[in-house]
Parts: sequence; structure tokens; C-alpha cells
Amino acid sequence: MEVLQVISNRRSHRAYRNEQLPEEVLSAILRAGLESPSARNHQPWHFSVVQDAALIQEVHDEAARVMGKDGSPRFADPGFQIFYHAPTVIFLFGEKDFGWTQVDCGIAVENMALAAEGLGVGSVILGLPKPAFMGEKADELRAKLRCPEGYDFVIALALGYATDTKEPHGLREEKISRI
Repeated sequence: MEVLQVISNRRSHRAYRNEQLPEEVLSAILRAGLESPSARNHQPWHFSVVQDAALIQEVHDEAARVMGKDGSPRFADPGFQIFYHAPTVIFLFGEKDFGWTQVDCGIAVENMALAAEGLGVGSVILGLPKPAFMGEKADELRAKLRCPEGYDFVIALALGYATDTKEPHGLREEKISRI
């Protein structure tokens, strides 16, 4: 796919088939993340790929516990799951002491989301897992997800073969100033 068409086609999908990605597809998506630009080429990220549904659910459960039913109306829905039951989730952990970590991880996650779209894989970028890394089980989850020392959760990417369709969102040209 042409890159501008991939950008135009990408959507945040929230329903997936229960089917793992082939290794060559997952590797290509991860490579797109590794090839992302970063400030001073510091590459302040670590990608933890999880395809274990029980571990993905454990992160969801801890985030839900920390947030509480009042933290987000979505948690009141018993069918809601942060990761939308995607078969693969990439957790991006970033260096705590590097000033550009948040930006660089944002670039990396978008690179991976665009690569996924180009390969026919649906995705959704997620910040909602963050509370799981702020609660009582935070250190246990970091260990299970092999978060390196000196790093913490920044953002996640759920991946899978999408079963939903979405119309493109409206473009808001008023968000552009030309000077």
C-alpha cells in the first residue's frame, strides 16, 4: 500500500478474531517500531510482546481494580476489556529519565500501527492500561512483562485481525493555521 493510503485507511479497531498473527507479520511490525526515529537516536523504548491471553487479562484486571468502577464508565460494562480481546498486545516501556521518552514511544507506536495497517492487521493504540502500572501489582506486572530497570509503561498497541469496520473520522481543517 502507498504510505498515504495506509495513513488514510488506519482505524482504531475494537474487535478481533481469536487468531494469532504469523511470526513474519509480527516481526515486520516490531521492526517498524525499531526503525522509528528518536531524539538523538536514543531509542528509549522496550517492546514487550504478549500473546498470553491470561497475562493480557491480568493487566486489564489490575487497571480496572485501580481505576474502580467510577474511574471510567467503560469498566461498569462487564464485557469491556481494555485490549478488546486482541490476541497480541505490545507494551511499550520507556526510559524514565530521558526527556523525550513519551514523544519517541508515541512515534514508535504509530510506526507499528501504520505497519500493521499496511500488512492487513487491525490495531488500537492504548493509554488506558497505565493504571495497572500504578497499583499494588505494578512491580509484579512489570516483572512479568520484562520491563527493564529504569523503565515504565508508556503506551500499548493491541493487534489482531479486525472484525469491526469504522468510518473515517471527520477532518477538522480549523486545527491548521497557515502563517
